[in-house]
Amino acid sequence: MVKRTSFEGDSCPVARSLEALGDWWSLLIVREALLGVRRFGEFQGRLGMAKNILAARLRSLVDHGILATAPASDGSAYQEYLLTPKGRGTFPILVALRQWSEEFDDHPEEIATVLVDRARGRPVKKLEMRAEDGRLLSPADTTLKPRPAPRRRTA
Repeated sequence: MVKRTSFEGDSCPVARSLEALGDWWSLLIVREALLGVRRFGEFQGRLGMAKNILAARLRSLVDHGILATAPASDGSAYQEYLLTPKGRGTFPILVALRQWSEEFDDHPEEIATVLVDRARGRPVKKLEMRAEDGRLLSPADTTLKPRPAPRRRTA
């Protein structure tokens, strides 16, 4: 098997996030966790993954601080996988992927669900990138610039 390149120390934040979330199984596990799945068997049953692959992905998500393990809430000997704040922070990523697919998929009518606001039952608006002053931004309106050097403390 070919060893995958690590992006852990890369200066690009996109590459760094792919280190933790860069395969489809990990994103699908996080999706299921956001939907309330907590146990290994539930993940395995809903995703149809091989147990060894699921175990490796869960371990990686725990190692990256996206999931945490806890004793089962029903007092059984099992453990549960819970989203951390870092894990819950993936919600807009998954929404963006979903909305991209809804817009550009060759067969959007085959998508089985619609993301709705639980309180109102209405579809969620498309994510938008906005400037600090509220202007809608496109890729042409943005650029990258070096991060300012951290300030040194003086005594």
